[in-house]
Amino acid sequence: MPSMNETPIGSRLHISIFGRRNAGKSSLINALTNQQAAIVSEVAGTTTDPVIKAMEILPLGPVVIIDTAGIDDTGALGEKRVRRTLQILDRTEMALLVLDRAHPPDGYEQDLAERIRARDIPLLAVGNKSDLDQPDDALRQWAQTRNLPYAPVSAITGEGIDALKQLMIKHAPTDRLEPPLVGDLVRPGDLALLVVPIDKAAPKGRLILPQVMTLRDLLDHDAYGLVVKERELRMALERVGQRPRLVVTDSQALLKASADTPRDIPFTSFSILFARYKGDLEYAVRSTRAIARLQPGSRVLIAEACTHHRQPDDIGNVQIPRWLRQLVGGDLRFTWASGQDFPVDTAEFDLVVHCGACMINRQQMMSRVRQAQAAGVPMTNYGVLLAYVHGVLERALGPFPGVRAALEDEDLTTA
Repeated sequence: MPSMNETPIGSRLHISIFGRRNAGKSSLINALTNQQAAIVSEVAGTTTDPVIKAMEILPLGPVVIIDTAGIDDTGALGEKRVRRTLQILDRTEMALLVLDRAHPPDGYEQDLAERIRARDIPLLAVGNKSDLDQPDDALRQWAQTRNLPYAPVSAITGEGIDALKQLMIKHAPTDRLEPPLVGDLVRPGDLALLVVPIDKAAPKGRLILPQVMTLRDLLDHDAYGLVVKERELRMALERVGQRPRLVVTDSQALLKASADTPRDIPFTSFSILFARYKGDLEYAVRSTRAIARLQPGSRVLIAEACTHHRQPDDIGNVQIPRWLRQLVGGDLRFTWASGQDFPVDTAEFDLVVHCGACMINRQQMMSRVRQAQAAGVPMTNYGVLLAYVHGVLERALGPFPGVRAALEDEDLTTA
């Protein structure tokens, strides 16, 4: 997990590099970053799994570069590698397709270009190995007939790399479709109280990422953030010299924080903020109606975007299953997914419960939401579910009147 002075992975521009085996994808990463970030070899297929590097590429700024296996990989193992390469499209915000002068583009490149275009991802064609005594006419014409920006480069000598960077800047997405985290809920000079329990799950010496990002967003919008533990909230409310515009709590302290916060102060949780910031808050709220339809034996997928160390009373592995079993009055069949693993077939589940997704970008989270929607499977979020089972969902949606109206339409105001 990044420190407080690093841009989080999920907030960086995700740039994926695709191409055939030995087209020079890894060499291109090293040339773009001016460092040996990727292993390079003349042996075809050196990159067998996606390799992710968080770095700075000036003047683009903080990015994530994803090096992928060759799209022309063969054999049973090669097919699996190609599938993993294609899964990278779920989180890609800009794509570079590396073309090899020794192998004119054909069906491999055409299929990939069509997949990328179908997702409205900016795509650049890069003609590598310009240091070789081979013309690039076929590569340039292939790109031009498909209206793709084209850049000839040599990843070995560095020729054309600066021009490629300028092309990347020109075509980088300017609107990455991220709604505000908390900045639209406050005005300059407003005070927000952040309730942060310090328990066994809290990383020693650090705050968890959603708390850090919320505090930073308040500062970016010229608001004040006061951080307190749950048992200090009431005292803070009595002692601060101004009425808080907002109280945001960790989901673990929902009930106490809700009880200690006056009803006329807007109140929500970090996880609900992230349900809006990274996903579809309204869909997460509407999906809670599926909880009442669960029966013993129903299948529930619990998905997390990170692979943190599990605590004895872990929220995803222990607490949420316990609460759902109590609501249903019987056992349920749980499946857990973590990190980049997310089931291809979500139709087999009766409910999906996802974490706040602070470690992945919105592009990838929305891909998961759309996958669930397409399968007709309800998908909610940790914070939304916890507020629902504790009977405070209506209160926690106070800052979002549009979503709260959808909640009332569904008659889900109480658990």
